[in-house]
Amino acid sequence: MELCSIASGSNGNCIYTGDANTHLLIDAGISGKRIEAGLNNIELKSSEISGILVTHEHSDHISGLGVMARRYGIPIYATAGTIDYIKYCSSAGKIDESLFNVVREDEEFTIGTLTVRPIHVSHDAAQPVAYRVSDGKNDVAVMTDLGYFDDYIVENISGLDILLLESNHDIRMLETGSYPYHLKQRILGRRGHLSNETAGKLLCRVLHDNIKHVFLGHLSGENNYDKLAFETVRMEVDMGDVPYKCTDFDLSIASRYESSKKVSV
Repeated sequence: MELCSIASGSNGNCIYTGDANTHLLIDAGISGKRIEAGLNNIELKSSEISGILVTHEHSDHISGLGVMARRYGIPIYATAGTIDYIKYCSSAGKIDESLFNVVREDEEFTIGTLTVRPIHVSHDAAQPVAYRVSDGKNDVAVMTDLGYFDDYIVENISGLDILLLESNHDIRMLETGSYPYHLKQRILGRRGHLSNETAGKLLCRVLHDNIKHVFLGHLSGENNYDKLAFETVRMEVDMGDVPYKCTDFDLSIASRYESSKKVSV
């Protein structure tokens, strides 16, 4: 299994994952040009993508979806609620109905050699999900855009080899920043986004002996910094009541503007 963040942040998200035979995108929230460049950086072509898994309909997750689907005829996988929104979203444009495939929370399905599990998340969207992907031996997951976590989330992202985890904001930066009150409350609420501290607490719950790499993603451009997110999560792990330290696995930030290295297991 492989994972590469082409872009991850409040301004746009697109993650590649796959194996030697099947290649997937999770979200297409940046321009088609940037997606193609990111794939080219890891020696893939857009025409080789077997499917696009859409987490939800917000623009930072679908802004390049229509272009990629129309240009290459790539199948789209999303919940019924998300698909209904995309069909009437002017920014996505007209997409061939035959490209849409409905997925359901907790019902696994296959694309080529990969098994995909949609995971219900709490976010202010029509019917949002996160995704776990497996080749039968190794597992990866992209877990972003959720306001809180519980035992269900922990169970669904346990035993991973690679995890991209939301670390959206620093609470103090958000509370004292320029955002209007209603937006601050949205982000901090149970249908908002995970803070750095909460991301660290969730990570502590799912660490295990064989986890290889953790990306911190979906960072806010206004209410976070790369180093702040990294150090806050590191401290939660290193000072937490867990038998692990951040030196036991690779921890890095998924950039808003540049592709990450491709991690393979």
